[in-house]
Amino acid sequence: MKRKLIAAIGVAGMLVSVAACGSDDSASSQDPKDRKETLTVWLMGEAQSTWPELVKDTNAEFNKKYPNVNVKVQYQQWADKVKKLDTSLGGDKFPDVVELGNTETMQYILNGALGEIDPSKYENSDTWIKGLKDTCTFEGKTYCVPYYASARLAVYNKDMLKAGTGSDALPQTEDEFLAAMDKVSAELGKKDKRASSLYFPGRYWYAAMSYVAAYGGQIATYDEGAKEWKSALSTPEAQKGLEHYVNLVKKYNKADQTKDEQDHANVMANEKAAVIYGQAWEAGSVTGGENGNPKLEGKIATAGMPGPEGKALPSFIGGSDLATISKSKIQDLGEEWIALYTNAKGGEVLASKNVLPNNEKQLEPLKSKPETAAIANAVPDAWFTPIAPGWASVEKEEILENLLLEILKGSSVADASKKADDKVNALINKKA
Repeated sequence: MKRKLIAAIGVAGMLVSVAACGSDDSASSQDPKDRKETLTVWLMGEAQSTWPELVKDTNAEFNKKYPNVNVKVQYQQWADKVKKLDTSLGGDKFPDVVELGNTETMQYILNGALGEIDPSKYENSDTWIKGLKDTCTFEGKTYCVPYYASARLAVYNKDMLKAGTGSDALPQTEDEFLAAMDKVSAELGKKDKRASSLYFPGRYWYAAMSYVAAYGGQIATYDEGAKEWKSALSTPEAQKGLEHYVNLVKKYNKADQTKDEQDHANVMANEKAAVIYGQAWEAGSVTGGENGNPKLEGKIATAGMPGPEGKALPSFIGGSDLATISKSKIQDLGEEWIALYTNAKGGEVLASKNVLPNNEKQLEPLKSKPETAAIANAVPDAWFTPIAPGWASVEKEEILENLLLEILKGSSVADASKKADDKVNALINKKA
């Protein structure tokens, strides 16, 4: 799911002054049975709908040690979580523990909102998946705990694919895949001119940057000599990836090409798309949930997305992290709750749900499990956005989305990417 950073980084300038407050030492030295605080934990809705037993068991284990501490778990939605969190941090009612998307963490690290943690206190920290660990680390310090990983892959309608190609198995090379999409397009066009064989929205920058990565390009690179980041969107490799992506949008997206990917699972649920490029859990959103289509149950499958030059398409590594809030007076309790929630037992629960755990050790068996092989194997080679202070700003999405729209509307890739380079360079080295 795309996680919009609704508020700008300046929201919590006031938090910097309290970043070092930490836990109340007198409280943390109390007998655990004498602790009577309320620990407020913000988790996203997936925990409530998909692994509620993990939450329940963690609370039960925590209360064995702290029987009089009330753990209040509050479930949030991605659409408004950031706005709610920013508002709460400006007042005196805020969570003690919060789940953050891995693209959100840098913003809160830089503005002092998150408490520093000691990785050695957390199980499997020596094998945390690097793409998640990096999002929790800044200037040698760690500010959050990896929770789970995700990667994007092809989500497809088996019936639509079979109607066009005679097979419900997704081809493994891009040449074969695009030939199949041509056949599916022709078949869909007989019934619905607005249905897309491959539904790639024009502003889907996560997908576009995957094609940039496929050709060896990057959003930006760090210049060790100059000690600064430099945008790389106008390099030949990046331009090749951008052009490839926009050509796919133009050829296969028969709907509004200027949209983003926020509702692409709904598009598939309405049988307007044969293939989308999304996260594994979005296959469930197609058939279930508020906007799902139960009639498609058993007809939606996932597979690795074929990429250029005979290789799988590199995926953006998504996922979530857990952090304590620096303003909290009970950070010690928050740290212990997170440690229980993310331990090896917790990883086993996630793995049993086909969700990728936070560490390489527990990820390994999922690489050969049919239901998870495609996504688990995509994680080690996945790409991530620049780990740079200025990149935490919401402006990054606008720059990349506008870059794609300009090319889609007729600007040359060279001109559009050069303009984007200038904007990225102005943003990426900006101090928080």
